[in-house]
Amino acid sequence: MSDTLRIIFAGTPDFSVPPLQALIDSPHQVVAVYTQPDRPAGRGRKLTPGPVKQLALTHHIPVYQPLNFKAEPDRQQLIDHQADLMVVVAYGLILPQSVLDTPRLGCINIHASLLPRWRGAAPIQRAILAGDKETGITIMQMEAGLDTGPMLHIERCPINAEDTGVSLHDKLMTLGAQALMKTLPGLIAGKWHAEPQSDALACYATKLLKAEALVDWSKDAEHIARLIRAFNAWPVAQTPLQINGEQQMLRIWQAQVMPYCTEETPGKILNCDKKGIDVATGAGVLRLLHIQLPGGKPMAVADFVNAHDLSGVTFGHA
Repeated sequence: MSDTLRIIFAGTPDFSVPPLQALIDSPHQVVAVYTQPDRPAGRGRKLTPGPVKQLALTHHIPVYQPLNFKAEPDRQQLIDHQADLMVVVAYGLILPQSVLDTPRLGCINIHASLLPRWRGAAPIQRAILAGDKETGITIMQMEAGLDTGPMLHIERCPINAEDTGVSLHDKLMTLGAQALMKTLPGLIAGKWHAEPQSDALACYATKLLKAEALVDWSKDAEHIARLIRAFNAWPVAQTPLQINGEQQMLRIWQAQVMPYCTEETPGKILNCDKKGIDVATGAGVLRLLHIQLPGGKPMAVADFVNAHDLSGVTFGHA
């Protein structure tokens, strides 16, 4: 068997870029790239190609953007590439069994969690929100179920106390490419033992909703701090705030749990100075460090308090 594979790559966002670049830099041949249709972006809402498409075009790799694989011409086009393997990373489409069966070695997926924990759409954010101490990358042989396929390779990654959705995304993005390149030689040689997942241990990382970003101050400070980290940079934690008689939504980008407690009403501002805004929670105190008003840019609290007096304010519900 040849050590060089003909590979179809399927992915769309920036998370998919490092694995594609690693394949381009390898001896393997990327014969086609599949990605989501261009989406409107920017103020002009101009149709804009995603990061994967941009990279593929730079390297003169054919790009295909079917809405799905229901049409016979799209399925036949896939067959015509005569691929050995399909690598899927945050593609955004559920692949039918006919597609999974097309490449000689099937399809493998790079998933950003330690399966079977956090199957689904938002494993990075859900891991932070749940207080997990580690996460990682699982290379999985794909099957019809959602992230249920047998596991080929796992790379672990600690979740630090400062990690946000953004920082952990970037760590796993790089780790995904490394894990892929470690997996391919064994896959070619037929030496990988695919380990079945335990459905009994599975949990699902449901899609993020904007409504989840509204801070419930009756929760404990640790929980709220995790929510702020998990939802940085989308959808960003937020809380209603009265400023000059007008209710606005304050976005919270960074906070820290303070080493003292209070019996004050959850949401009440205990102290506000250049060090931060200390807020009572259901258990403990949270200090806000970086915040943002509607129409403004994220700023340090030190800059915010120069222009706003929050004495006696209690964060509430919109």
